[in-house]
Amino acid sequence: MADAKPSPAFLPAHALPHPMANPGYGKRAAPDQHPRTAQDFAHLPPREAAVAAYIDRLPGGADISVKTLAKTLPYGQCALRTALNNLQRAGHLRRGREHLADSGSPRWITRTWFSRTARDDDWWAAFTRGDVPKESQEPPAGRGGPTRSRAYILLAALGRTTPSLSLSARACEDLAPLLTEWFARGTTDEHVLQALTAGLPTPVHSPAALIHNRLTNKLPPEPASAAPRPPFRVLECAKCGVPGRPEALPGGICSPCQGESEPSRPAAPVTPSAVRTHAAEIRAAMANRRQESRT
Repeated sequence: MADAKPSPAFLPAHALPHPMANPGYGKRAAPDQHPRTAQDFAHLPPREAAVAAYIDRLPGGADISVKTLAKTLPYGQCALRTALNNLQRAGHLRRGREHLADSGSPRWITRTWFSRTARDDDWWAAFTRGDVPKESQEPPAGRGGPTRSRAYILLAALGRTTPSLSLSARACEDLAPLLTEWFARGTTDEHVLQALTAGLPTPVHSPAALIHNRLTNKLPPEPASAAPRPPFRVLECAKCGVPGRPEALPGGICSPCQGESEPSRPAAPVTPSAVRTHAAEIRAAMANRRQESRT
């Protein structure tokens, strides 16, 4: 199965939704990605391209651990672990930990950030500091295709993960301005998806009417004038999991795991008993010297 080369759309529209991770965990979308096109992962090998295309279409909070992906995709855990590491080297994925500023909790949350748009090490370093520069939302030259707004893309993708909310192109165009106002107020894709998909009636008679109602009635308040403090983030090596500064993890992998010489390790701490033994030996040697000087 590891040699299979399936289409990026692994599951039919009526298939069960992909499992979600525990609240607060799972996939996190990197900010300011380019609009989706058919060539997003053309630079990757077929297996990596297929896995990336599948993850890209999952909602925020989806469980993208190796074990869960292996239950859905036609690859084994070993092949998937290699594919995810290759996506990390290519700039589409980073693993790390995040602590929300002013949360009052000492707990760090494990994060897996995914970016449809490949990012270099400098971008990921800026991302960990919370000062990522805004980028143009136009696709790179030569990738062609119509440019869709962030709101349109999210609405059009709803039906892939929640078939009962499938929308027509006209409905996406009509609803996009309502969703754009959510984004203007600082709402994340994950928050929008939660608001639109939680507690759906069965059946959904009119997806467009339901989404229009929720976008209108659940519109979040305008943000306060003071900008919230960015979360504290630290990246981890994709192989051994050791945390480190971004510049020490080129391609998301630490130097020892890349085959470079392992940095010298500090000596093990000296135990109190060893200190006392060593001090006694010094005192005995000094006493012997004094004795010898008297004879």
